[in-house]
Amino acid sequence: MKKQDTIFGIHAVQALLDNSPERVIELWLLQGRDDERLTPLINIASSFGTTLQRAARKVLDDKAGSSQHQGIVARVKAVKPLIESDLDALLDKTAVPFLLILDGVTDPHNLGACLRNADAAGVHGVIVPKDNSVGLTSTVSKVACGAAETIPLFQVTNLARTMRHLQDKGVWIVGTAGEADGNVYQADLKGPLAIAMGAEDKGLRRLSREGCDSLVSIPMAGSVSSLNVSVATGVCLFEAVRQRLS
Repeated sequence: MKKQDTIFGIHAVQALLDNSPERVIELWLLQGRDDERLTPLINIASSFGTTLQRAARKVLDDKAGSSQHQGIVARVKAVKPLIESDLDALLDKTAVPFLLILDGVTDPHNLGACLRNADAAGVHGVIVPKDNSVGLTSTVSKVACGAAETIPLFQVTNLARTMRHLQDKGVWIVGTAGEADGNVYQADLKGPLAIAMGAEDKGLRRLSREGCDSLVSIPMAGSVSSLNVSVATGVCLFEAVRQRLS
């Protein structure tokens, strides 16, 4: 397991300082940048005794592995990945679980956007397979705009087995598939629920599709045959939110 990670971007670092300031080892800040967006983060980090370093943009680009760092890069203590036993603990303490399953999403930008959607929709946890799927990376955290620090991400060894376990716990699993007879607006998305979304190009794998209690599609009126997985995730999650609030 990695001992250290890198987090960059104002929202991602803000969420880290708000939720787990003890994880921050040092902050690297863009030389010459002092403004109202960075100053509060500097003050919080300083109050916890975090080391602050100033550096040129190229140095920050190299540390972040990206030019999209917004002038702030944090070196942080890595956290232990959440696994099946952690998911059980969540289910035991959650009366009406609302979960998101992402089957084989490999693009960090898509995972980050899905985490952001999940946070906004009030999802209790996101489940991904350990293999053939992206985990938490610095890019995921940046795109998630802080959601990566608040939404539990469970990496499971066998997704089909985990889905069966969820069903044994009373969770209804609704998967998305273009060939489904019914659409997401006709489905009952109340009660203990997991929405399963497939990979960017292939959709749900066969075993994952077969493991769902029901399959739904998203109505498509134009010439485009499918949506980006993060957009489709937002559509499905917020239809569930609408139903659960009504």
